[in-house]
Amino acid sequence: MRKPDFENLEKVLSCETPDRPTLFEFFLNPELDRIITGRRNAVQESLSEINLAVEAFAAAGYDYATFCLPGFRFNRGVRKSAQTVSLNDGAVILNRKDFDSFTWPDAGKIDFSIVRKVELKPGMKLIAYTPDGLLENVIGLMGYDNLCVSLYDDPELVGKIFDNVGKALLAYYDRILDFDIFGAAICNDDWGFNSMPLISPEFMRKYVVPWSAEFVRLIHSKGKKAIQHSCGNIYDCGLFEDVVNVCRFDAHHSFEDKILPVEDAYERYCGRICLLGGIDMDFLCRSTPEQIKERSLRMLERAKSRGGYALGSGNSIPEYVPPQNYFAMTSAALQG
Repeated sequence: MRKPDFENLEKVLSCETPDRPTLFEFFLNPELDRIITGRRNAVQESLSEINLAVEAFAAAGYDYATFCLPGFRFNRGVRKSAQTVSLNDGAVILNRKDFDSFTWPDAGKIDFSIVRKVELKPGMKLIAYTPDGLLENVIGLMGYDNLCVSLYDDPELVGKIFDNVGKALLAYYDRILDFDIFGAAICNDDWGFNSMPLISPEFMRKYVVPWSAEFVRLIHSKGKKAIQHSCGNIYDCGLFEDVVNVCRFDAHHSFEDKILPVEDAYERYCGRICLLGGIDMDFLCRSTPEQIKERSLRMLERAKSRGGYALGSGNSIPEYVPPQNYFAMTSAALQG
């Protein structure tokens, strides 16, 4: 088993060349965790689930594990569990009365002691993330249709909701990154569909970009690297320039071939921002292990002399990704 060494990922996040090919993934899945670790018994308790995931990340060849604090969340209504979920389901703030009565999460009153019980392997660090990001949580609280209408009908209310979500997330990062066990933080907030941003670039720059820049400033003040995870097409409209020049993220994660293949993104942005993952999810599911390994090797070779890249999927590894295809991808980084 490869020994974890977080310094390799730090070099990647600094747009440098790591000492060896480096892997990056936002998250795996519980079934894959059990396959990797060989622990087939069900895991139900929060700390045990966390430590199983950490063990799986280490055994699979990563230099870190991602972590979201249990108990910190924005309470929403009931969402229908199905293959497709409406962005309007579960909305709880439809007007000012709802806003006034809503109970916001307070990071200052949440128990962070579970962080001290995480069992890391030598050389590993944790990467913090949140239960959805700024825009995602606002959509979850308001409902997508209601948000779009309120941007015009009640911009003051929209601003207050963005500010309250932003303050809560900022306080979360402020507390959790005081633990030395963390080496970086992910701002996980999907900004777009595959054709355009979720809301107009004008509104993104009014409500989302400034708070994202605040998150990055806070993360950097703690001496940590800041990673953006965002799905969607934010390139054609120019928002990715805000990611680089205004927010000043160290790295960007989540790529889709029909939007911008990671190979093209690397040629366009190499040296300006680190790029992570990018082996397209559809490609990862439908291709043969041989095709997946070949593409992964080519991407690593492309970045070999220029740095600023870690190999991984275009998004994450949910249950529907065939395990043999996942291992074909990671083997490209582990074979040397």
